[in-house]
Amino acid sequence: MDLILWRHAEAEEGDDTVDDMVRCLTPRGVKQAHRMAQWLDRNLPESTRVLASPAHRTEQTVRALGRRYKLRPELAPGCRPEQLLAAAQWPDSKAAVLVVGHQPTLGQTIAQLLGMGDVELSVRKGAVWWLRRRDRDGLAQTVVVTVQAPELL
Repeated sequence: MDLILWRHAEAEEGDDTVDDMVRCLTPRGVKQAHRMAQWLDRNLPESTRVLASPAHRTEQTVRALGRRYKLRPELAPGCRPEQLLAAAQWPDSKAAVLVVGHQPTLGQTIAQLLGMGDVELSVRKGAVWWLRRRDRDGLAQTVVVTVQAPELL
């Protein structure tokens, strides 16, 4: 199974007066989202299931891809890695799954899948981590297929 984790692109800064769920992408974030979406569209299998947090900034990010997607409330900011993995049906999904979400959940999920324990990896805004579950000699392994940052595309 392939699990592709995409952090939302750069968003407006929040403060106590702004609801975190309604923060929008900055102009730079819109460019990041479109650049990464073009790369993803060329590389994702057609059958990829696309899931996104219901936060406005993640929906803006995923819309740049131009594919059908589902907003999943359990992927909202503050979700736990277990919730993300359950939504993606890891490791049993027959199709690749793209999840558009937030830090620190994405970094925690990556660390967990790579056997790093309870640490949090840093995932840049707008970046993608592509992970693959495979069996090798009867042992399940998670491998990193690629890591892409929008600035490098």
